[in-house]
Amino acid sequence: MMALVEAGIPVSLVASDKPDAPGLAWARERGIAAFGLSPKDIGKAAYEAQIDAALREAGCEVIALAGYMRLLSDDFVARWRGRIVNIHPSLLPKYKGLDTHARAIAAGDTVAGCSVHIVTEELDGGALLGQAQVPVLADDGPDTLASRVLAAEHRLYPQVLKEFASR
Repeated sequence: MMALVEAGIPVSLVASDKPDAPGLAWARERGIAAFGLSPKDIGKAAYEAQIDAALREAGCEVIALAGYMRLLSDDFVARWRGRIVNIHPSLLPKYKGLDTHARAIAAGDTVAGCSVHIVTEELDGGALLGQAQVPVLADDGPDTLASRVLAAEHRLYPQVLKEFASR
């Protein structure tokens, strides 16, 4: 999220399912509206209804997920169809879901990377908008590979979002 703002992507709202997330304070310090709410006490449907209302009130046209580790309901995805974008730390369709770096290393991959895609009801299954490759080094562990992939994400995501928003 910070990389998007720093790249000049206009951000109307920063939202998190963790009300004390440091990114919310960071956004507020920069004059960006922030929304923090945990779904734990109110349930997924009520949480999604509130975040949907906050997004619409802020005038959001596109939702750019960054570090959002929750599955969105089919209903939420349908309401925002074609307007939710996500960055994923693998070269999709490889390694959907979690533990992508460890899985790439275990498979003996020589190249890993990240993908920007449209969010659909299928986990990490929407149309690809862009990818960036990162070499897997002989001495890589999941953390070292993750660090290099994150740097690639910070370059790729703003570029792809600018192109996507201009369509």
